Amino acid sequence: MEKIRIRSEGALRLNGRVKISGSKNAVLPAIAAALLTREKVRLRNVPLVKDVHTILTLMKGLGADSSLRRNTLTLEAEKFASTEASYELVRAMRASILVLGPMLARSGKAVVALPGGCAIGTRPIDLHMNGLQKMGARLTLEHGYITAEASKLRGADITFEKKTVGGTENIVMAACLARGETVLRNCAREPEVESLCRLLVKMGGRIEGVGEDVMRVRGVDELGGAAHDIIPDRIEAGTFLVAGALNQGSIDLVDADPAHLSTVIERLRFSGTRVEVKKDRIRVAGGGSILPQDITTSPYPGFPTDMQAQFMVLLTQAAGTSIITETIFERRFSHVNELLRLGANIEVLGDKAIVRGRTPLSAAEVMATDLRASASLILAGLVAKGETVINDVEHLDRGYENIEDKLRGLGADIKRISA
Repeated sequence: MEKIRIRSEGALRLNGRVKISGSKNAVLPAIAAALLTREKVRLRNVPLVKDVHTILTLMKGLGADSSLRRNTLTLEAEKFASTEASYELVRAMRASILVLGPMLARSGKAVVALPGGCAIGTRPIDLHMNGLQKMGARLTLEHGYITAEASKLRGADITFEKKTVGGTENIVMAACLARGETVLRNCAREPEVESLCRLLVKMGGRIEGVGEDVMRVRGVDELGGAAHDIIPDRIEAGTFLVAGALNQGSIDLVDADPAHLSTVIERLRFSGTRVEVKKDRIRVAGGGSILPQDITTSPYPGFPTDMQAQFMVLLTQAAGTSIITETIFERRFSHVNELLRLGANIEVLGDKAIVRGRTPLSAAEVMATDLRASASLILAGLVAKGETVINDVEHLDRGYENIEDKLRGLGADIKRISA
């Protein structure tokens, strides 16, 4: 077990340039998409995070070869060695469910254990299963495993009851090899979904309406190989933007995509933070009084739930009271108790967190409970006076590539230590 130690005088000064890595949430479905073809799929700008290594282990068990050199990944699934994704491989990461659709569409059968991942509330996969059933799949759920069978999936008209990123990704992949046309309604519009669809089109998929609420997919007999650049990680970029808002210097984010962060940037500017935007970079500078505000999470292009914890830290330093309403996951306030240990004044009432600032934070030993909570504790540690120690940082490694090295390069006193 490793920990992260942060030392701070409370007055944060970060300056410099930070390169934003490829998106963790975009690369995982792109890796799963390689199961749709016998040919090679090459992905560039791949983040070197734990979740990537986890899904590559899963892909190897299914028979896919992979080669990861620097940030370029080459995959080839010429044939399946197995059509079962076991619990041992799936339990660590929820995105493992994304192999269900492509494996079923290509091989006619898939057995996938119910996924695990961060403990942030119920994230049911019934929307995935309902979509596949409408396409003719026979599904059974026994002993913690989903078994899906279909000699050939067929096109269908599918309306998602609510926005689902994983469900949209799983069904659009399966539809690419289905017979006939599939119409998907109420699709998730996240940039990561759009990135996957762009890859599928490069592979020969016939998709209309990419990035829109309704997509039409005309199935083809087979898909081919392709090369694809993974989009920048908007949540990593957002995390560094909040770090900049908290500090008295300025940070340049390079290889970022401001278009994917419009709501976050809008909220930062509302807080009084100076944000300058160019084509592929963002400059952020804090130092003034932080204004309170009310925030409600919602599907893209709304305020992302994955930025809720980081903004909560920012609002502990605001001159007034703010309210954060979480509408996506019902247990995504687990970081609040740890922020309270650092001196924050936060009250949780159902799906709302009332954040009273401006509250000086003081260092303490805290526990990371999930991926984004880990990032929020780092941000809090940067402005808490004294030495903060964050335990269970393996959560952090799932989605952030060398975050402590990047922060140290900006001037933070941060170090990974052995437990």
